[in-house]
Amino acid sequence: MGFFDFMQEAIAIDLGTANTLIIHNDKVVVDEPSIVAKNVRTGEVIAIGKKAQQMHGKAHKNIETMRPLKDGVIADFQSSEQMIRGFIKMIPWKRSFFTPALKMVVCIPSGVTEVEKRAVVDSAEHAGAKDVWLIHEPMAAAIGIGIDVLEPKGNMVIDIGGGTTEIAVISLGGIVCDKSIRVAGDEFTDNIKNYMKTRHNIAVGDIMAEQIKINVGSALTELDDPPPNYAVHGRDLMSGIPKEIIVTYKEIAGSLNNSIEQIEEAVMSALFQTPPALSADIYNEGLYLTGGGSMLRGLDKRISKKTKLPVYVAEDPLRAVARGTGIALKNTESYTFLIR
Repeated sequence: MGFFDFMQEAIAIDLGTANTLIIHNDKVVVDEPSIVAKNVRTGEVIAIGKKAQQMHGKAHKNIETMRPLKDGVIADFQSSEQMIRGFIKMIPWKRSFFTPALKMVVCIPSGVTEVEKRAVVDSAEHAGAKDVWLIHEPMAAAIGIGIDVLEPKGNMVIDIGGGTTEIAVISLGGIVCDKSIRVAGDEFTDNIKNYMKTRHNIAVGDIMAEQIKINVGSALTELDDPPPNYAVHGRDLMSGIPKEIIVTYKEIAGSLNNSIEQIEEAVMSALFQTPPALSADIYNEGLYLTGGGSMLRGLDKRISKKTKLPVYVAEDPLRAVARGTGIALKNTESYTFLIR
């Protein structure tokens, strides 16, 4: 331990398209939506996280709300940097006369380009990081659900986030084969909005579409324990008058079908690329689902039926990647798969 180590703080960041989580001292200290509100005239960021989300779809023309990450990668460099900086300020640091130097581990999608990796590192450094490591999301998810990723054994993890679905076969501390598709929670939300428009002639906002997904979202048209019908509020496209309609989980399952088929195809493609010895391990171990999208009713059963393999949804799937990133933070010396 160096003399100045007491001046350094270590944090793990799950920088997601929909939500950003920060872990410090083995605890989730920040769990906020990845959204920024800006003053259109000055470009100044006026709110981030939950406060900015409350403004989304409800602000006047001088306030713009935006998500600086798209499909799991940074789309707006300046806004993402300000968002990260703002979230770091939310961390309850111990009182000190010195501003701590930050060591960060940040998770990224497995399909990112070198330019996209550089954007994450630059954003982290501009937000105050002195040391930055990157970890791929499916690897972090595997660590977060308790898999020993260093073992010579194949495990398949399917992480369905906000912007991307990451599918990876992991063995010996590395990703043997992977598939990353830009179909995930945000796509589900868009499917629901489009369905409401075309089928019910009603316009709904992002927040209402998200609530529909949570309350009656389903991957199957037949569920053993179906949710009650849900009242949807929006604007009638013909009259412009606010309107309420009732939707069922079967309707929503139909609207999500094409997107779920794309996820199924990506899983099958990853299985097809898997070496035979690892396929045998996956047959015995099954598939692991993580991420917010894995909470969609019946999705595990649907993927299981498609692959003829057991599928397990992780405990607290929303925080699996963040937990794994936090564990990687404590093992930066031994986890050689971390990217610098």
